Amino acid sequence: MSLLRLCTSRSSGPATLRELLLPSGCHRCSQLRRHPAKSSERPWAFFRRNYSSIIPKKDDGKKQTRERAHLLEVLKARIQQLQADVMTEVKCTEVQFVNRINLTHLEIHTGSKNLTFLPARELKKSLNLNTAAPVKEKAAEEQMGQKRGIKTIFPKTTSVPSKWIEKLDKEKRNKTRRQLSIVKKVKEPLPLSNAKIVTGAKSTETGRKSTSESSVAKTPAAHRASPAVMSNPHAVHPDTKSDTLHDYSVGAILDEVENLDQQLNNWEPSPAKLLEDEEGNKCGDAQRNILSYIEACAFNNDLDRAHECVMFHHRILTRRKQLNVKIYSVLMRLWAKKGSLNQIGRLFSLVEEAGLKPNLDSYVAALECMGRMENCASRVIERCIQQLEEDGFTMQDLFRRCVFHKDEREMVMKAVCVVQPNFQHPSEPEVEVCQSPLVKHFYSKIEPVKYPKLDLCVEELKERFDRQLSKEQADTITFDSVEATKPITEKMKRMRKRLADLRAKWQKSLLQAFRECKFHLAGDRSCSWRMNLYPYLCLLDDKEYVDIMIQSIANIPPNGEALLIIAKELGNRVYNKYSIRKKVKNEMVDKLKDIYHAYIELLAKDTELNNFLPREYFVKLERKMNLGPSLLSEDSPWPHILVVHLGTHLIDLMVREIKIPINTQNPSHEKKLIPALYHMYSFRSNKQIGFIKPHPILTQILSEAAETTLIFDSCAMPVVCAPIPWTSARFGAYVLTPTKLMRCVEGALQHQLLLEKCKSSDLHAVLDTLNQLGNCAWKINKPILDLIISIFNEKGSEKLEIPPPLSEAPDMPKYDPKYEISPAAKSVLKKKIAWVRKRSAEMHSLRMDALYKLSIANHIRDDIFWFPHNMDFRGRTYPCPPYFNHLGNDVTRAILLFAEGKPLGEHGLNWLKIHLVNLTGFKKKCSLKERLAYADEMKDNILDSADNPLTGRKWWMNTDEPWQALACCTEIANAVRSPDPTNYISYYPVHQDGSCNGLQHYAALGRDVIGASSVNLVPCEVPQDVYSEVAHQVEEFRKRDAEKGIKIAQILDGFISRKVVKQTVMTVVYGVTRFGGRLQIEKRLKEIEDFPKEYVWDASHYLVQQVFNSLKEMFTGTREIQDWLAESARLIAKSGSSVEWVTPLGLPIVQPYHRTRTTLLRSNLQNLNLTISHDATQRPDTVKQKNAFPPNFIHSLDSTHMMLTALYCYRAGLTFVSVHDCFWTHAYTVDVMNRVCREQFVALHSQPILQELSKFLVNRYRHNIPVDWKSKKLQDYKKMLELLSTVLKTGEFDLEKVKESTYFFS
Repeated sequence: MSLLRLCTSRSSGPATLRELLLPSGCHRCSQLRRHPAKSSERPWAFFRRNYSSIIPKKDDGKKQTRERAHLLEVLKARIQQLQADVMTEVKCTEVQFVNRINLTHLEIHTGSKNLTFLPARELKKSLNLNTAAPVKEKAAEEQMGQKRGIKTIFPKTTSVPSKWIEKLDKEKRNKTRRQLSIVKKVKEPLPLSNAKIVTGAKSTETGRKSTSESSVAKTPAAHRASPAVMSNPHAVHPDTKSDTLHDYSVGAILDEVENLDQQLNNWEPSPAKLLEDEEGNKCGDAQRNILSYIEACAFNNDLDRAHECVMFHHRILTRRKQLNVKIYSVLMRLWAKKGSLNQIGRLFSLVEEAGLKPNLDSYVAALECMGRMENCASRVIERCIQQLEEDGFTMQDLFRRCVFHKDEREMVMKAVCVVQPNFQHPSEPEVEVCQSPLVKHFYSKIEPVKYPKLDLCVEELKERFDRQLSKEQADTITFDSVEATKPITEKMKRMRKRLADLRAKWQKSLLQAFRECKFHLAGDRSCSWRMNLYPYLCLLDDKEYVDIMIQSIANIPPNGEALLIIAKELGNRVYNKYSIRKKVKNEMVDKLKDIYHAYIELLAKDTELNNFLPREYFVKLERKMNLGPSLLSEDSPWPHILVVHLGTHLIDLMVREIKIPINTQNPSHEKKLIPALYHMYSFRSNKQIGFIKPHPILTQILSEAAETTLIFDSCAMPVVCAPIPWTSARFGAYVLTPTKLMRCVEGALQHQLLLEKCKSSDLHAVLDTLNQLGNCAWKINKPILDLIISIFNEKGSEKLEIPPPLSEAPDMPKYDPKYEISPAAKSVLKKKIAWVRKRSAEMHSLRMDALYKLSIANHIRDDIFWFPHNMDFRGRTYPCPPYFNHLGNDVTRAILLFAEGKPLGEHGLNWLKIHLVNLTGFKKKCSLKERLAYADEMKDNILDSADNPLTGRKWWMNTDEPWQALACCTEIANAVRSPDPTNYISYYPVHQDGSCNGLQHYAALGRDVIGASSVNLVPCEVPQDVYSEVAHQVEEFRKRDAEKGIKIAQILDGFISRKVVKQTVMTVVYGVTRFGGRLQIEKRLKEIEDFPKEYVWDASHYLVQQVFNSLKEMFTGTREIQDWLAESARLIAKSGSSVEWVTPLGLPIVQPYHRTRTTLLRSNLQNLNLTISHDATQRPDTVKQKNAFPPNFIHSLDSTHMMLTALYCYRAGLTFVSVHDCFWTHAYTVDVMNRVCREQFVALHSQPILQELSKFLVNRYRHNIPVDWKSKKLQDYKKMLELLSTVLKTGEFDLEKVKESTYFFS
């Protein structure tokens, strides 16, 4: 049969949506391209030429004629072979079709080493494709197929086999032999045959979204059976005999061997799957780059450019692979706005031609287009809905999962109501509840729950939201810095006027150059398919780009800044502005305002509603107001290379166009313009990098002008209303500014994709924690702030951590070239110059950091504000505003107070006193009673510090945390001087800090009795100091070695102290190596004046060994757990996968450490080699994965403990915030927080954490069968599975003792 006859013989039946829109399309051809027969070695698309039916190519002679004849002969041979092969159609409900054999699973549960699917005689007969089957055998198979629901189809005609059929059959026989040899090789038993841990293991997709029945129904039967075998331990019953497998048809056996071969030979490492979304679309840099380009064109309404770009990539097979269905869908929705149903039909055809399947957005575009058409045939709409359902979707899915802009939802409803007049929006689905046993009580609604409210009324909260909305729409905030209080001189006035004139000229020249550049990039419309920066330069007004460039000049330090850093800053600012403009354009602001105004009823103090969590109530309101645009926005993050490319383009304009007159000091001279910014190269860590440095004249003008106005992005400021609650991985925090739920390395996407694939209920506990932390309102401690500003505006104070101005920087050494100096003196001079430059740069950085923090605090000094929160990839929480927050240094923490006050109560004043003594650092080894007694002794000093901070005894200045100590002194003074201290309203936060928290988690994991007592997990009279104990143990080792005559041990006599070993002990739990520990100890030894400097290296090398040996003796279980985690990560990374795990609260985590690759970015200034270490398509970095897994796993546990404490404190009505393992609350509620903190630590470690981790790792990585089965690869695979299935033995420590330990957190 010829190809033409094959096309014309398609069966009659209902037409697809594409056929209705494009009647000329050939359904059978596209079906063959989409679903090639499984019995063939190569897919249909392999034999197609690099050719598109949309753009015909010219015939250029005899060569193409020969090629076409050759191709036609191949196609005829393939068609005949497809007809000759046995094809089966299986009903999945009647037969469980095994299409992938997990050999490890089979051996474990059958205990049999014979993995042959059929008896040898039958198998040989079934797989001998070159021998014609007898008629009886055909009849028997046909009868067997009818019994099992299998319809067997045999060819009705036979043809004389050509030479191509012979070649294809020969190739197939060779492949069958290879597959049989693979089966024999894998018969060797694997080391997990007796491992009980696999039997009870959960599916590898635990905590992820389970595949719905609808999505299963749309997949072929052979592909549907795979997950059942892979995840169900009993898919192959132990009693099953090999003879029963003979019931399957020949096609089934071929599928088995074919899939096994594909699993072994076409294996891809799991990192590739990390860059796939929940629909299976690839989301690599190439796809993201094209998607960002198409979305930018869509925002600009540049349909032609977007369409031509997609067509350009589609018509070339190699580039077609860079497209995913999301890109096609964006273009479809663009055509839907134009009402062009034919173009959408062509795009459906292209999606099928690309081997993809339309997603929900594709059908939304089609239905929207039909809704916009005046007279759309009802049969077209019916067929569209029918095909949507055939692809496994429902109308409820369409309205729940898709994002709608403007009137799109109404247009879709209009089209649907044509064929379904009674259709209504889907009802609310059942509320999902987090299944973690740790929060089962928290989410239980058995008892009535009343959650805390804000101390603000409804109208005030509405006004605050409107104010925050206007700030984010403006995108920037301008205010005076704390230096504005200085008197303005005549010179400053003159230089400020001069600077204003220069900026006006810069703006004019930049605006003209920017428009010329845009015009040049727009180029010839015949080449508009080429991707360039033009769409990204049209996202904002031209003046906004110019403002961004001019504002960045003031942020460049005098010594210059790396080109890459400035480029990323400029590119990100453009992206943030674009995201905000996009939300405004999509008309979702009014709907968000209505929902938030209703949400305020849950927070305001003058309402009764208080039995919902913020996330729950916000989601309920959103579902209730289900008309109009969606609140979710499709903010596709720009690739890192695109951000840098756009930034370098703007920097190039700045370097070329921003100029200053060289004779600024003498106006009578001729004015000559020179560049204000220079591009130069400098070495940093043996690497040559590009720098942008301001001209000294520009630096002098900025310095003498001494401008006091600061401009910040709105996202850099605390918010003035309660943050938008996190309701999903894509929505929360700021009103309009795009915010990631999980922070990650610039450009990394695997974390966000992992969160979106996760089951929504598994994130509830994490989201509710972030909402609770973000809902804590703050205010400024104005007396402390004024005191700090007064010192800052003088000359600062390094002792009090207030950086001095640059005028206090050391002078640059002078060198007179007239006089010759010796080489040694010249070397000393160069080192001193380098030190002065480094010191000046550090002073400028510290000074600007303090200026930003103090200026922001001064700007909001009379307001109440909030800090939206997100987290890093380990689950540790952070405030979103980068400059000013409670995670800052001593100065920042001292000027922050809770906005809501609570009376001190009976024990509150005592907790204030204990907190003050903790801040001084004077009584760390003393009991709480002794600390309280010491505070009473120091009463006079405390009151003097509060009354006369700068002129009195200055007792507070000699403490570890001077500014927090001063603030606490002021609070104590106000309390004791009040009529009744128990009723004194305190806004001051009291801290409770964990005692070497990382070692606490290790000791609890290993049930280590000695280790637990060293880190205060056991009740005792005085706090145990693990650093002092390690120092004492090291001293014992030193004495023993000194007696043996070891010289370095003798030299160290009297120099081993707590301070020397503290940093190493503190960081060893977080993965510090012996090399890093030696550097830490070396630094401490250099600080000791009396220690002989020539022995520093030997002494540090000796001490780091003794510190590690001491920890090994004290924490026996800790080292075993750490070694197990590190070795597991090494073997996992070696197998080609990144280390993944799930926290006890259900948060999925993946380590983003991969082998670095460099990408060359060409720009007018320089060629940038971008080093990318987060690309999940690269193989994992084994060393980083190994070293990072132990500390990251412990960090995920301490974040889980913090989240549990935050949730149950919120349920108890407490104000709670944290700085990782340091918990804050009011003095009145410290006792309650301490009880909750200990209960949740015990609850956390009562879970089988290590056992669950072992199960997860085994299930996650047992399918990583090596690509080749050489002895070394197979040995590593066996070793990895054996190690992952090992459950470590634990000690006898009783966790319940933690509840009685006073100094666990103190």
